[in-house]
Amino acid sequence: MCGELSRRTMIAAGGAALAGVFLPKVAFADADGTRTIKGRFEPGAPDWHYLPFDVPVGTREIEVVYRYDRPEPPPGVPGNALDIGCFSSAGTDLGNRLGFRGWSGGFRDRFTISASEATPGYVPGPIEPGIWHVILGPYTVAPQGMNYEVEITLRPGPPGVPFVPRPAPERARGRGRAWYRGDCHLHTQHSDSHRWPADTAAAARAAGLDFIASTEHNTSTASLVWGDHAGPDLLVIDGEEVTTRSGHWLALGLPPGYWVDWRYRATEPQHFRRFAGDVHALGGMVVAAHPYCPYVGCPWEFGYDNVDGTEVWNGPWTLDDEKAVQTWDHLLRQGNWVPAIGNSDAHSEPQVVGLPQTAVLADDLSTPAVLAGLRAGRSWLAESSEVDLSLRATARGRRPAGIGEHLRCGPGQPVEVELELRGVPGCQARLLTPAGVTHTAEVPRSGDTIIGWTTRAKDSAWVRAEVRRPEPTDTTPDTMVALTNPIFLRG
Repeated sequence: MCGELSRRTMIAAGGAALAGVFLPKVAFADADGTRTIKGRFEPGAPDWHYLPFDVPVGTREIEVVYRYDRPEPPPGVPGNALDIGCFSSAGTDLGNRLGFRGWSGGFRDRFTISASEATPGYVPGPIEPGIWHVILGPYTVAPQGMNYEVEITLRPGPPGVPFVPRPAPERARGRGRAWYRGDCHLHTQHSDSHRWPADTAAAARAAGLDFIASTEHNTSTASLVWGDHAGPDLLVIDGEEVTTRSGHWLALGLPPGYWVDWRYRATEPQHFRRFAGDVHALGGMVVAAHPYCPYVGCPWEFGYDNVDGTEVWNGPWTLDDEKAVQTWDHLLRQGNWVPAIGNSDAHSEPQVVGLPQTAVLADDLSTPAVLAGLRAGRSWLAESSEVDLSLRATARGRRPAGIGEHLRCGPGQPVEVELELRGVPGCQARLLTPAGVTHTAEVPRSGDTIIGWTTRAKDSAWVRAEVRRPEPTDTTPDTMVALTNPIFLRG
């Protein structure tokens, strides 16, 4: 059957403020057949369109294939891009984790779902009879408009052997309280990467990482298979990159299979607060991702009141990262400290897993301990595992303080700051306070040095370190090599 969809209805899903366009239902008399639906989106189309279709009793498998035209847009104007996903008969209302059955954005042109298996990014499980929905998200629409087709195929038969999840354990073999290195923003074939989980795990081990976080775009399905690739030497933290149209955020430390909704903008901040609160209630962590990424929908618009960290360094160093560090530093000067995190956001070759990475002081190599260290800011960022550093502050008669900690001292008492570096030849080390860069030192060719500096709490409310290589990138005059969270000096 082929029908032109012109009748559209705006509704509020589940009684929430989430507006969507519900298209006419596609009818199936039995669990065997194919229907083709055609439609068109104009520039400025709403974010989400729901295409309902019948799933009769006895349906074994659902397959959806879609396509759309890509006319050449005017120079400087985005072309057509259409995202796709699926909700089951359990419903489409905001936050309905039972209804969510998968998302692939614009990475794939088809998906299948059955009780035994599903396309990566989609949830295998029972095919419940009722009204299911294909969700279409016109990410960008060219001035010429977008014509699309959706082909839905139902196949009958017995349900098959149920899928058995294989989640990763939340603990690996650690070294007790120690510094652990990790990358908390990674993608696989379960969203928009050409790497399989096995490839990502191998790349993490080659980079010398102790832990990684799995953060697929808008889907939780990778967390159902990471048990095959984690191990005593590699902790895998389950998460999601919540990819809204007003910026992306990392939900870290989710239970296996737990999905976080993304169908809202910064104009509806109550929805972000709701889902950030859900993540916090689970013991998880909320991180603003690549806040100055220049792509459509990527710049961070939700503010920093409900986040536990901000990704100031994402992949190879660029002007976007420089801006993110400047914003983070400005918040710090205002007394609104949000711990800094650095991640690779690696998708496919040649993107490097662990460039950059975050070293965190944790009580153990476990999900709760690593997240506790990250939330506390007991962490620093590096371009690779070849870089090592320590930063500490001491005052006579006081307990020394390290990164993310507080040194309690008198306002006029001398404070000795020591920065020890290894593996950074030809770089410049900087110590920064609210007054800006207050001390610099050139690192010798060996790449190893110890830098000392003296201050007082009344002059420096905090101190942090940066290590930069005097090597320009395409957009910056130098390259970040390492960056620490602050030590606070309290009078």
